[in-house]
Amino acid sequence: MAIDEKFGKVVTSEDAHEVSKTGAFVRQENYFITPFGDGEGELPVEAGRYRLIWTPLCPWATRQIIALKLLGLEDAISVGTVSPIRREQGWEFSLDEGGVDPVLQIRYLPEIYAETAPEYEGRATVPTVVDVKTRKVVNNDYHHLTNHWETAWKPLHKEGAPDLYPEELRKEIDELNVILFHDVNNGVYKSGFAQSQEEYEKAYEVLFERLDWLEERLSKSRYLFGDQITDSDIRLYVTLARFDIAYYFCFKTNRNRLTDFENLWNYAKDLYSIQAFKEATDFESIKKGYLLGNHAHNPYNILPLGPDTSTWTEPHNRDEKFGKRLVQY
Repeated sequence: MAIDEKFGKVVTSEDAHEVSKTGAFVRQENYFITPFGDGEGELPVEAGRYRLIWTPLCPWATRQIIALKLLGLEDAISVGTVSPIRREQGWEFSLDEGGVDPVLQIRYLPEIYAETAPEYEGRATVPTVVDVKTRKVVNNDYHHLTNHWETAWKPLHKEGAPDLYPEELRKEIDELNVILFHDVNNGVYKSGFAQSQEEYEKAYEVLFERLDWLEERLSKSRYLFGDQITDSDIRLYVTLARFDIAYYFCFKTNRNRLTDFENLWNYAKDLYSIQAFKEATDFESIKKGYLLGNHAHNPYNILPLGPDTSTWTEPHNRDEKFGKRLVQY
């Protein structure tokens, strides 16, 4: 575990008590799960009322930003950004002037959790949605948050916004999203945070079996559900964007690099060529967050020079394979 004299130690999965007796990584459950909507007890959809806290390090948080940009919700929901390196005190607003969030006036994210629910003993996580009017955390449910932006917030979508969660595909999207979460999105963490050889190998095998399956699926379809981007593509992309720069090394997911998969690699470059995906992808923050303490054993805080991320802007072959993109994002 790395030590920083100025800011204190960084936290690990063991600190957060997310390791089972067999050495498997078990991610904590989300605590604030009230959905958005107009039903009784639901969170009202209201422009300017909520603040989304994220870091470009985090895949769960990054997919919220991608969705907001694609749907045109950036003016309706304010965004606060924490440092990619989580400290012992929690996610820190060290990027803001004075080291505090300009809206919430807090230095560390756990401060607003403590105000909202003093009994809460878990980690303060990103993404976090805060109701600025009541000054309370109202949602940190990354499993369903993009779906809320896609459905409940539809009245505030920009004109011509893509339908990322089409009603006729929702059952299939939900089923695939469960697979993506367990085998890929969280699968890399199961490998990286495992504390026994058996659990590591189990997670490693499941992860690469699923990536092989996705490689085959994407040989026949431009995106996961045909020619239009859906919620599932956002969820897969955020893991692929972190694979070679972080997971391959510090999570020991080193059977293949992303660039070794023809279809997955060209699919990822295709998505990265879309402005919303590119703007939400900060490779430097990803590298710093994973390799300067949060997840890697790197006591001297040496930041690797590679890999070369300029390859993400190289041409992909998806137009050649499937024709020009039908929808402009």
